[in-house]
Amino acid sequence: MSPSTDRYVDESQNSAAVDSRLRIRSVDALRGIVMIIMALDHVRDFFHADAMLFQPEDLVRTNSALFFTRWITHFCAPVFFFTAGMGAYFWLTKPGRTVKGLSRFLWTRGLWLMLLELTVVRFAFFFSLTSGPLLLTVLWGLGMAMVAIAVLCRVPIRWLAPLSVAVIALHDTTDRINAADPGVFAFVWNVLHQVGVFVAGGIPIIVTYPLIPWFAVMSAGYCFAPLLLLKPERRRRLLLSVGTAVTVAFVVLRALNLYGDPAPWTTVIPDKTILSFLRTTKYPPSLLFLLMTLGPAIALLSWLDRLPLPRTNPLVVIGRVPLFFFLVHFLLAHALTLLFAFVRYGEVRFLLQPLPSLGGSRPRYPADFGYDLVTVYIVWLLVVALVYPLCLWFGRIKERRTDSWLSYF
Repeated sequence: MSPSTDRYVDESQNSAAVDSRLRIRSVDALRGIVMIIMALDHVRDFFHADAMLFQPEDLVRTNSALFFTRWITHFCAPVFFFTAGMGAYFWLTKPGRTVKGLSRFLWTRGLWLMLLELTVVRFAFFFSLTSGPLLLTVLWGLGMAMVAIAVLCRVPIRWLAPLSVAVIALHDTTDRINAADPGVFAFVWNVLHQVGVFVAGGIPIIVTYPLIPWFAVMSAGYCFAPLLLLKPERRRRLLLSVGTAVTVAFVVLRALNLYGDPAPWTTVIPDKTILSFLRTTKYPPSLLFLLMTLGPAIALLSWLDRLPLPRTNPLVVIGRVPLFFFLVHFLLAHALTLLFAFVRYGEVRFLLQPLPSLGGSRPRYPADFGYDLVTVYIVWLLVVALVYPLCLWFGRIKERRTDSWLSYF
């Protein structure tokens, strides 16, 4: 453990901000918040009637309640990639660990996440490993980013930090490159930067989380993590200052409407101008999307760092086992569609095919399939309430045991 880490533990040993294994509880709590919010988006995908018909960012058809139900969940992926990078740095600060060991942990865990995407998450999406397109979503993106950081963690932070910021700031300059241009290698650009579809072995593969710039968000979190090891008052001031500066940068750049997002905001629909201003591009995440989400999240971390956060706090409990929460809540949310359909229609066979919100055929579903937004929120709260005790149980297992496989969850 480094001398700076030793000083931090000495200063914080009576604080709820850190425990004996150098887990920063404010970071766990922030991760817990975004995991809970993420569950709302997945429940909406499975349950909301309008999700079967159009995207909530469609300004012509959406309303404010639906738009912000989707918008608030935009914070999830950037925060999760960023805190995953922080977690990699904290892993390295524990006694006896080396950069070589960190590199091995990252690339093996990255491959593990990618395998889970192709199996467990695919089954959670479609209740099948063969039907529907192959979606490469957030676990795939996290896995690829971890493999990249397994290499980049060997680069000194004084070089890696500006590199990460440069990729985040400049990757939008490549938006004009079309995956169709490279011809036979189009799929490479889909995997690297441009969201799209390619076919392999007759199976449509949809890439929603390309490597760029997500790996840079993770490496930025890795470089940012040492700030959490400063003295409490200093780190809180820095977190608030950085978070505020990033948020202000978003507002200024977005207002200028010159660079940072391929979709400029407009006043064409006057009563939805604010929605247009906030409708930044997630796939892949534009500079403005990342400023809009990471700025407030970093500022929120300053506030969370001031709170007494016991280990049993629900946010901390869920934030300690994010992968476990992700997999269980996803399966549960989709399984509940069967229960609701049986109660409403008396049968569930139509659900054994891709949902319209996931690319399935709308005519194959009942004309009135789907539920209102109030029902979505009720089901979301139910899902979180049911998964929380499982997270508490699994978290206690991780505390009691040191099996190496548990570190991959």
